[in-house]
Amino acid sequence: MVPAAGSDLPDSRVPVKVCGLTRPEDARLAVSLGARYLGVIFAGGPRLLTPAAARAVVAAANGVPVYGVFGGQGVGEIFRIVDQVGLRGVQLHRDATAGETAELRARGLEVLAVVRLADSADLALLDTARALGVPLLVEPRVPGHLGGTGTRLSLDLALAARDRLEGHPMFLAGGLTPDNVAGLVREIRPDAVDVSSGVEQIPGVKDPERMARFLEVLGWA
Repeated sequence: MVPAAGSDLPDSRVPVKVCGLTRPEDARLAVSLGARYLGVIFAGGPRLLTPAAARAVVAAANGVPVYGVFGGQGVGEIFRIVDQVGLRGVQLHRDATAGETAELRARGLEVLAVVRLADSADLALLDTARALGVPLLVEPRVPGHLGGTGTRLSLDLALAARDRLEGHPMFLAGGLTPDNVAGLVREIRPDAVDVSSGVEQIPGVKDPERMARFLEVLGWA
């Protein structure tokens, strides 16, 4: 579970989710550096994994929760992959219903719903998503992409989202790097952060030095 809203540095370290993992060695390093969650992709794109490859990442995670990132799959298909891979969580990159999230949680899965914002008109999406009763991951909406583009959410939108989600767990994602994450966490005060391209050499291959710096500036490594 993410901590209460309003975490600060350095007194309360913000949990980090390292997403887009494709290699067991990167998962092991992320865990050793203090990552609280990991993510593997089933929604498409250059980091897409087979269930067998994802299972190897889960094995390397040594008990740290691994979330599967899903796009168009229905609940039945998600359950099939969860069982094959041994996932502990599900990240939904599509509109989800309260019934679907309840069904996933009834199976003991942690659920993270994604809300993508392009402008202030999209902030209303947070109200609908909040009613799902699960933590929300807020990131920029980039046409043609589900995430992992390295695009930052504008500061104004991020702050507006944090205000709109007062008292509700919020993950911040999009364009986070070792150079900007500490300042953004202090200003926006998310409950957790999600990073993928910001700690990579190429899509799906993490950079050990950048990953170590990212965790270090947040007080973990």
